[in-house]
Amino acid sequence: MDEQEPGESRGSRDQIFTVSRINREVRQLLETGFRTIRVQGELSNVARPRSGHMYFTLKDSAAQVRCAMFRQSNLRLTFAPADGLAVLCRGRLSLYEARGDFQLIVEHMEEAGEGDLQRQFERLKQKLDQQGLFAQEHKRVIPALPGRIGVITSPTGAAVRDVLHVLKRRFPAVPIHIYPVPVQGEGAAARIVSAIELAATRADCDVLILTRGGGSLEDLWAFNDEALARAIYDCPIPVISGVGHEIDSTIADFVADLRAPTPSGAAELAVPDAEDWTRRFAAAQDRLLGAAARRLNEVRRRHEWLGQRLWRLHPGNRLRQRAQRLDELEQRLGLACKSLLRHRRARLQTLVKSLQAVSPVPGLKSARIRLEGCEGRLVTGFRHRLDLARRRVEAVTRTLAAVGPEATLARGYAIVTTLPDGGIVRDQAQVSPGSDVSVQVARGQFSATVKEKDPSADG
Repeated sequence: MDEQEPGESRGSRDQIFTVSRINREVRQLLETGFRTIRVQGELSNVARPRSGHMYFTLKDSAAQVRCAMFRQSNLRLTFAPADGLAVLCRGRLSLYEARGDFQLIVEHMEEAGEGDLQRQFERLKQKLDQQGLFAQEHKRVIPALPGRIGVITSPTGAAVRDVLHVLKRRFPAVPIHIYPVPVQGEGAAARIVSAIELAATRADCDVLILTRGGGSLEDLWAFNDEALARAIYDCPIPVISGVGHEIDSTIADFVADLRAPTPSGAAELAVPDAEDWTRRFAAAQDRLLGAAARRLNEVRRRHEWLGQRLWRLHPGNRLRQRAQRLDELEQRLGLACKSLLRHRRARLQTLVKSLQAVSPVPGLKSARIRLEGCEGRLVTGFRHRLDLARRRVEAVTRTLAAVGPEATLARGYAIVTTLPDGGIVRDQAQVSPGSDVSVQVARGQFSATVKEKDPSADG
């Protein structure tokens, strides 16, 4: 983007912007158009990636804004941010160019919820209010032109410098007496009470300014002391309270005769404006001061423009943008990996089911069952055939035994054979008396000699 002097137009009517350029220019307008701001709200959607940065939403009952708090700022946190926690943030407005999101870059965060100190503050406030220490009718009138002003504050703080500067600017003729006291920490309240009592005893001031700079509730706690409240109430000198910033409030503010929003405001309320008294002598000086002021304004504008240009070109801005983009890409990568794993797991389950559908294991089980059945039937059939064969052999054996010579011999018959040729004698004509024969009976065999033949059997 071309650099421009202050007041130079950022584009003509016919100029065409890219999305990247319009986001970049809007971011620059936000960062240069707003100073550091303080925003209070409730935390939501707190995310802390491994980079150490923190992203969250700050919301109230009607709206919300995205916020980013980078790692260097996170290191200074004194508590753990969580959803639903009320916080007070300080930072700069910006735009996350990659998505065109309006956001707040938080540089400091503190708890804004009602803690123990806040509850103590409310109890003491209610107690003193019921006792009438805040009643308007007890307030003393601040003199229009005090002869002497007492300032009770830290001698080294910014508040005393602001008060002295304003007093000298508005009415330098009024003398000032400073009562140095600590304005925070242990024993600070007692020292402030002693200073008020000392000022009341000396009675050389027409008005007292009790003041200090801004801070947290803990920093301002010395001004929430009951003894200090009663010392202010009993002090015969009017007291102007200028503690903290405009949004801060302490018990001392409620008891004081007049409350100012800031230390500078307290100084303005203590003295009149001397400008009215010296206006007749300032005409020539006004012209000189006007010229100097215009020159200073020109130099200031030039300085601010150069500062804004330096800020835009600072590498830290681009690094923060890139860091936020890196966190976003890291989250997207994590989601993509999870999605891919789910897809691969589903694919694996499908393949396992398909493999189980074509697996031979169920078929082998069925074949084994059929084989066992066939084996059983084969053994049964073999045994049946063997029994049939055994019965047939037994029947044949019985038949052979019935028609064989053994059965005949067992009934008393014998088989006679001639010797030595062994021919079976079927006719007595085959032998003659004196012939040797062999006789086989059922149990054994013996030899015999033919003595005679039966003559009636011849022929």
